[in-house]
Amino acid sequence: MSTSKFLDLLDSGPTLLADGAMGTMLHGRGVGFDKCFDELNITSPAVVAQVHREYIEAGAQIILTNTFGANRYKLRKHGLEKSLTQINSAGVELMRRVVAASFKDVFVAGDIGPLGVRIAPYGRVSREEARAAFGEQVSALAEAGADLIVIETMTDLYEVREAVRAVREVCALPVVASVTFTRDDRTLLGDDPAKVARVLAEEGADVIGVNCSGGPSQLLRILRQMRQAVPVRSVAESLSEGGSRQHFWVKPNAGWPEQVGGRIMYPAEADYFGDYALAFCEAGASIVGGCCGTTPAHIAAMRAALDANPEGCNTSSFEFIAPPETEEGELTTEKPSPLAQRMTNGQFSIAVEMSPPRGLSTHKLIAGASLLAEAGADVINVADSPMARMRMSAWAVCDVVRRQVGVDTTLHFPTRGRNLLRVQGDLLAAHALGIRNVFVVMGDPTSIGDYPEAMDNYDLVPSGLIKLIKQGFNAGVDHSGTSIGQPTNFYVGAALNLCPPDPEREIKNLHRKVLSGTDFFLTQPIYRSEDGPRLLEQYEARHGALNKPILAGLLPLVSTRHANFLHHEVPGIFIPDEMLVRIEAAGEEGARVGVELAVELVEGLKKWASGVYIMPQFHRYDMVAEIVEAVK
Repeated sequence: MSTSKFLDLLDSGPTLLADGAMGTMLHGRGVGFDKCFDELNITSPAVVAQVHREYIEAGAQIILTNTFGANRYKLRKHGLEKSLTQINSAGVELMRRVVAASFKDVFVAGDIGPLGVRIAPYGRVSREEARAAFGEQVSALAEAGADLIVIETMTDLYEVREAVRAVREVCALPVVASVTFTRDDRTLLGDDPAKVARVLAEEGADVIGVNCSGGPSQLLRILRQMRQAVPVRSVAESLSEGGSRQHFWVKPNAGWPEQVGGRIMYPAEADYFGDYALAFCEAGASIVGGCCGTTPAHIAAMRAALDANPEGCNTSSFEFIAPPETEEGELTTEKPSPLAQRMTNGQFSIAVEMSPPRGLSTHKLIAGASLLAEAGADVINVADSPMARMRMSAWAVCDVVRRQVGVDTTLHFPTRGRNLLRVQGDLLAAHALGIRNVFVVMGDPTSIGDYPEAMDNYDLVPSGLIKLIKQGFNAGVDHSGTSIGQPTNFYVGAALNLCPPDPEREIKNLHRKVLSGTDFFLTQPIYRSEDGPRLLEQYEARHGALNKPILAGLLPLVSTRHANFLHHEVPGIFIPDEMLVRIEAAGEEGARVGVELAVELVEGLKKWASGVYIMPQFHRYDMVAEIVEAVK
């Protein structure tokens, strides 16, 4: 038998009930999301204690301490890293007092969330540094008297491994390791539930968990996949083999969140959770509870459902009805893409361009996209065979980035080399993959690329393709007027040169794109903030104000040689003398000064641009991350 009362109880068979959301409850009491929730253990203990008390009264047997973000990296953002031990200890001690006052048998779980930084090989924090960070939080929680450690809402298997190892190095407490998934049942880094379960079992997690993610329906599906990968042994088998059974933990959100009237709302009601408590139990969960959006009412409903089945779960006749699929031809409505919403709301947006890989591996691509997303980039633009060089399909890369990183993407869509059949087929495929932002361009001529003999024909110029998308596909018909079943929801961008050699021609092309229905514009790189107003004033004099969002092109300088090349050899790019002087004076520190210049330029662009479109040079995503963080 295990020496842990907690594991002994799990091995004996009953399903235990954990609590629900802490952040949801605190926010409902007026605590802003910009505040450090963990600090409330010290500054407002009564508020935290009341939430704990309500979950105990609802029937929860496991309560998580209010320490989800109490690690050195997250606390540092609030200037509280020196209070790490105090905050974590206070979280356990506060919980202990609430449990004592309840006169109930409740386990105190020391709660640990992600570090808030990306670790190697996808980030700048080493695995040893990550383990040390987890270790100091585990030490504080264990020394304060936690009964077990819960590592939750993890997205990176490398990170959760280090967290589990830190617990094993620091103390002998039972450990729950719980991971969150995206809508496609994958982690942000693309791992499926079966792999996650196997890795966590191999690392020695006493309880394998899934939390957050979507609603109960998704987590029931994920739980079944995990259990199949790591089967639950019977009580008799566990006893005969001299060890504990493998246990599972499930805490779903109250459905996918929606923003209503400026507030985050969750659709799943309490009774719905009560029904699913039985289904989770039947599927092999040893511990059930709730995550974001859940309240004591949800936990009370789960308690009532479990108490109504004192002999254990027997839900073989429990019927779950999957939501009906959309019938062909049925019109559906969907929200605009995140980029479209930001543009419509007038929020300054940051887009960053990435090139697809030359081969099959997407490892570096995902690592770079993850770094940029964490820094605050709002959308990743994926170029399509830039410089006419053979690359992986851009819309496939958009899909990979969107699924594995969870960031909005914009697909570059050149007309070069595409006839009408190919254009429309690719658009349908992109939409089916969830891509909603497209940037229409002519594309680089194949004569300058890897295959100069390749076909370079096209049926549509950019303005024609924009018209096809906005007035055809988005209206539910193809180029011939035939129905495509339901309208697409593309948000379409076009190119704009703010420093053209022939301004009259550029203004004419710009107006043609506007009439075709362009939603937003991306510009060529500029190094003077006044270049935008100059051309826009000329356009307004002829056609009225543009009134379309513009993302101004930003190409960070990395060295004197780079700056001179752009200034002297690339048509349309003019770098002011003062910039050239500063880069030259920087010497080997050119990249650092390039970041400073870019940040300064952005401040000037904010006067007229809706955002910036950053084009990294030489895969210097670290530079771009610094710029994004500084601007944000």
